[in-house]
Amino acid sequence: MPNFKVLLLTIVFFSCFLGVSQTLTGKVVGITDGDTFRFLTKDTIQLKIRLANIDCPENNQPFSAKAKQFVSDAIFGRQVTIHVLNKDRYGRSIANVIYNDSLNLSQELLKQGLAWHYLQYSKDPLLQKLEDRARNKKLGLWQDKNPIPPWGWRKNEKKKN
Repeated sequence: MPNFKVLLLTIVFFSCFLGVSQTLTGKVVGITDGDTFRFLTKDTIQLKIRLANIDCPENNQPFSAKAKQFVSDAIFGRQVTIHVLNKDRYGRSIANVIYNDSLNLSQELLKQGLAWHYLQYSKDPLLQKLEDRARNKKLGLWQDKNPIPPWGWRKNEKKKN
């Protein structure tokens, strides 16, 4: 009989690879940045999770540390539910994350002005409304006169190198 963990990991990998959505519950064991963290399933399989539909400031970008701290305060060491939608080119699971029974982490980051609605990958009108509201209230990164979206920051960094 095959090892259960190996079997489960194989199922998780292929379901994500094939674009099949799934829901998992587990513990957050590490925070990489405002939109990426490490997740440990109940079966002790560790996954890298990238929040769906948003993009937080990059390291060394204004409000990057605040976004990371917000995520850490919200979910580090806690049980969360993730709804895996897909895999990205780096092998991370793209997911919606629910914590405290009903809060959506992507929405909460937008409400605080700590992320952009990632229009390249999402057309969700609620997420755009949350970003617009934070922008109008000048919350978080919207305090800056000309905030640079992370995709623009990454592009400029590539040009420097």
